[in-house]
Amino acid sequence: MVYVDTADITWLNTGESARRLGITPRTLYRFIDDGKVPAYRFGRVIRLKESEVAQFIEECRIAPGTLDISALDPEESESVTPKSAT
Repeated sequence: MVYVDTADITWLNTGESARRLGITPRTLYRFIDDGKVPAYRFGRVIRLKESEVAQFIEECRIAPGTLDISALDPEESESVTPKSAT
């Protein structure tokens, strides 16, 4: 058996993780199932490492000049499109 010192790990429940990511718990479960966000099961409880949630947020960062505005939802693209372009 492997012993891992978890004293320095901050664990988040799924509700707090979803809030930090700005998504619903259902979407979080899908991300976990798809392997996008690592999670850990302790009995019937699912926990996520705070550091891995923060890392996921950083990995989702959009690099300047790479945003395809045409791929946005219509409501979002209206707020991004300059008024002179409409």
